[in-house]
Amino acid sequence: MDRLKYENQLWSEGFNRIMGLDEVGRGCLAGPVVAAGVILKPGSGIDGVRDSKTIPEKEREELAAIIKEEALFWTVQEGSIQEIDKLNILWASIAAMQKCAETENAKPDYLLVDGNKYSASLIPYTCVTKGDDKSLSIGAASILAKVYRDNLMKELAEEFPEFGWESNVGYPTPHHKNALNSFGITEHHRLSFSLGTIKKYTKSS
Repeated sequence: MDRLKYENQLWSEGFNRIMGLDEVGRGCLAGPVVAAGVILKPGSGIDGVRDSKTIPEKEREELAAIIKEEALFWTVQEGSIQEIDKLNILWASIAAMQKCAETENAKPDYLLVDGNKYSASLIPYTCVTKGDDKSLSIGAASILAKVYRDNLMKELAEEFPEFGWESNVGYPTPHHKNALNSFGITEHHRLSFSLGTIKKYTKSS
């Protein structure tokens, strides 16, 4: 698969700051949605970059470090619990990606966006379905977003060990759902999602 097909076409058209955008955590019950934006140096590539969900954790961490070193620009942005509950998860995800495009010094001249929906933008863009496996820029963004979010949820798991976030990172596993019913909703849970309980979190003894 030519994962630089989109970038090569745009570079040939004179675009020099093509930002790949992706987000992770849309299907989670807890934690923010996290987006990343990556601008590769024109004409360059990074071996091993692909859909972050298919990459083992250790390799993902190693690739994230390489991406940060090699990219022309990169950024990671959060969509908060409050934004998710106010906007809904789709638009909070899009808003997080917009934050990446609007980050100071980013200055993208074209956006490659994972998925099939984006918001009105003054910057030209293309939505790419399953773009994290079709575009190197989007794939790189997916890796940075997942590494950041997974590490964040592991940190939160130390404070809230009952929910298994160190392994499920907020997704609706049976363990996570059972813990919600037993211990209640924390400040990190998305109230706009169907959580199966309305009681507030009570720490286990």
